[in-house]
Amino acid sequence: MFTLLHARLHITLRQRKLLPQHKYILIAVSGGQDSLCLLKLLLDLQSKWNWKIAIAHCDHGWEHDTGIAQHVQQLAKRWGIPFHLKTTSKLKETEAAARNWRYQALIEVAQENNFPIIVTGHTQSDRAETLLYNLFRGSGNDGLSALTWQRPLTNNIILVRPLLTINRSEVWDFCQKHKLPIWEDITNENLNYARNRIRKELIPYLEMNFNPQVEKTLARTAEIIRDETEYLENCARVSLTRALSEDETQLNRSVLQLIPLVLQRRVMRQFFFKISSKNPSFEQIESLIKLINAPERTRTSSLPGELIAEVKENWIIFIKKETDL
Repeated sequence: MFTLLHARLHITLRQRKLLPQHKYILIAVSGGQDSLCLLKLLLDLQSKWNWKIAIAHCDHGWEHDTGIAQHVQQLAKRWGIPFHLKTTSKLKETEAAARNWRYQALIEVAQENNFPIIVTGHTQSDRAETLLYNLFRGSGNDGLSALTWQRPLTNNIILVRPLLTINRSEVWDFCQKHKLPIWEDITNENLNYARNRIRKELIPYLEMNFNPQVEKTLARTAEIIRDETEYLENCARVSLTRALSEDETQLNRSVLQLIPLVLQRRVMRQFFFKISSKNPSFEQIESLIKLINAPERTRTSSLPGELIAEVKENWIIFIKKETDL
């Protein structure tokens, strides 16, 4: 039985061209309500899009996760869907460690089975919570708009999040209506995790005291920030190309002096990542910005990768620190 949620997702997929027809799609299923809602929606729409669908489940090996993998596997068997399992042990019980391992595990499954697309059940609620979480950590625009509709994981695998206009309450109602066997994850109740405090305490407070539609508002803000961030990143790439020396190891200060500060920061970050594969902190970027108009021989050494940046005539050059033997 098709619902309004089916129709909304179908329209989203068409408008944003997220999951093209006839593609092989790997769905990350944790067993919770978001991933089960995603799985059911995509299965119901499969006949319209002619996808080849499989499930991937990541077992953290934690004691409180015992039984979840078998639960998801049984669901896959009941619905006739190929099932892939990745397990680990002794994984540190932190949000960051679990998230990093899950993405790596999903990439491995996709590579081993030739899936070009991995799909996750992140919702509008997740997007709002992520904006607040990163705001409190002092993130810039990139962090505030981190949950995007899609992003590359490798050269030939993309991550797609098709539920970003659907909130957690709508997901819950859908799961109840279709009697989906949700596995309740007890870690979602642990208020030692900052994201859980945002979800359980801060969002309800904001809804009650400031804006009943705060999740939708924050998610829309994240979307706007993402669009503007992509535009600025493209402008910065153009400016970086103009500022690069022929060997692409130095930056021309005259070119950088002609662009606004917002682009100078992005050019410095893009360039530094290009030469070192490392992302400098805000403070490190600011120290590089000062070199654009600094006197000859001015330098900054507070950079990752044992690098020093120094002003030499009209150029900012980067050299390795000398180490004592």
